[in-house]
Amino acid sequence: MAYRNLEIGNRGAVRTITVNRPDKLNALNRDTLNELTLAFNQAAQDDAVRSIVLAGAGDKAFVAGADISEMNGYTPMQAQSFSRTGQRLMSGIERLGKPVIARIQGFALGGGMELAMCCHLRIASEKAKFGQPEINLGLIPGFGGTQRLLRLAGRGAALELCLTGSNITAQRAYELGVVNRVVAPEALDETVNALADQLAAAAPLAAASILDTVLQGGETSLDQGLEFETQAFALMFATEDMKEGTSAFLGKRKATFNGR
Repeated sequence: MAYRNLEIGNRGAVRTITVNRPDKLNALNRDTLNELTLAFNQAAQDDAVRSIVLAGAGDKAFVAGADISEMNGYTPMQAQSFSRTGQRLMSGIERLGKPVIARIQGFALGGGMELAMCCHLRIASEKAKFGQPEINLGLIPGFGGTQRLLRLAGRGAALELCLTGSNITAQRAYELGVVNRVVAPEALDETVNALADQLAAAAPLAAASILDTVLQGGETSLDQGLEFETQAFALMFATEDMKEGTSAFLGKRKATFNGR
């Protein structure tokens, strides 16, 4: 289907979903949230898609936040609905069952940082900036920022970023555990594409189970999480992924040893 605010591209088993509102620094309005929800649902249901890259159009911003011009004048009930729409999208991305990489080349502020944090992996250019500036508008994060930032970076960092509304560099975000890698701007696409290809080549059921075990099991006690892991581990032995992967590994190992 045609999207007004997104561009969709495929490269082998990798799907790229790009927020395409560069004149608005890719700000998230309600229409864009709805389109993202549909695009990710389609990616989840398409067996040909094995990994996903989420990007923002242009050089300046991944996503610079929610669309303030649209939010201005919301009633509390409208604001609640907007928050829930964003949270449903981002929880859906997090629980998609396929690995999602955020490609962050510029500003990832407010809703943009929240959108990046719900992705499974985050690769940032050295020029990227991160922040939760909602307090400067008399607001708080509404798309999961207080909760995912807390889980990624800890209470101190979550409180500092949300209470001060200050921006941080990509390197500081890396130090806090908010991003996985920081690379030179000219290396961003190569790094993201190589990682997306690697994830697309991985056993899909095992990848989905890892995502589920880490995300869901990580919210329980250690004993419960370990039991969750054991059950997921056992289920893998009933899959073709495991049989094919083990056979390929043993063949490769034998060839390596014989080569010595």
